[in-house]
Amino acid sequence: MKSILVIGAGKIGSTIVDMLNETGDYEVTVADASVEALSAAGKTGIKTVQLDFNDAVALQNALKGRYAVLSAAPYHLTGHVAQAARIAEVNYFDLTEDVATTRMVKELSEGAATAFIPQCGLAPGFISIVAHDIASRFDKLDTVRLRVGALPQYPSNALSYNLTWSTDGVINEYIERCEAVVDGKLREVPAMEELEEFSLDGTRYEAFNTSGGLGTLCETLEGKVRNLNYKTIRYPGHCALMRVLLNDLQLRNRREVLKDILENAVPATMQDMVIVFVTVTGERGGRYVQETYARSIYGQKVAGTQRTAIQVTTAAGICAMLDLLVEGKLPQQGFVRQEEIDLDTFLANRFGRVYAGVRLDESREPAAKNIRLDAVA
Repeated sequence: MKSILVIGAGKIGSTIVDMLNETGDYEVTVADASVEALSAAGKTGIKTVQLDFNDAVALQNALKGRYAVLSAAPYHLTGHVAQAARIAEVNYFDLTEDVATTRMVKELSEGAATAFIPQCGLAPGFISIVAHDIASRFDKLDTVRLRVGALPQYPSNALSYNLTWSTDGVINEYIERCEAVVDGKLREVPAMEELEEFSLDGTRYEAFNTSGGLGTLCETLEGKVRNLNYKTIRYPGHCALMRVLLNDLQLRNRREVLKDILENAVPATMQDMVIVFVTVTGERGGRYVQETYARSIYGQKVAGTQRTAIQVTTAAGICAMLDLLVEGKLPQQGFVRQEEIDLDTFLANRFGRVYAGVRLDESREPAAKNIRLDAVA
């Protein structure tokens, strides 16, 4: 059995722990600074360790002898875990959307004896695998558009939003600058801009720039595509209200205040859904054509506990990447990009199949469905 350390016992970390532990193929230990979080995450067969992620020595000691570390820590702590993984010489995985952190991970991976595989969640993560798979079937690329949303099924407040994921992560992607390819050149564009509206399955949505969703795809496709961008999907009106908070009230400069407001005013929900929507246009066989991948995914039970769609998809992504590394289907050393993984290989994995609509408990009830596209603008 491979010894795995999961960093963070929160919403995503505890889901990862349950997924891995249920297979019986991994010896799982979960680390967190919170005794309460560890108590909730600790189950039969799962070891726990209280750990200050800012303590470099303690981190390195916790990693000794492990096969891999999976970081589900807040983005601002992820870099500490990567540094400890390099020193301890263990395989490294994370879920970060933070561009600066990923650049640091890439630098740490140079000359490493183990694999460094960042951005293993939904977006960045699975979305890049899908986009690269579609793009590879074109003779010449024109535009690649990636759209992802983790949304409440039943929005009931002015923001049309509920908390289902890390509040720190949401704030970070709403504030930090975004990478894109514009007219063939790699650029940085502002978050919360380039608002668009479209319809899926008869429901109207909006989408706008957010940071980190492309992962390393810009570097991979630079020079091969004219336009490449990533936007987050929300219900109409969300972007305008968030701009008021971030810009007019200047809460972009007071992140802790904004976090406190959101966590005390915006309710959490277990009734969410994840939308994955990728469109690629270009030339194929001498014709200008478009190919689209669209799917909605819902929550399900993991090890007997109901989990949200964003928990299941994010955890499934990083667990699938761990499986693929163990199976020898990924490079065993250095920096590994999400788009290096074949889509069919990922979807065939016992965790990756969540994205294909197969439930982890193998019941016939679908966990995902294809989306009908209506007048996409």
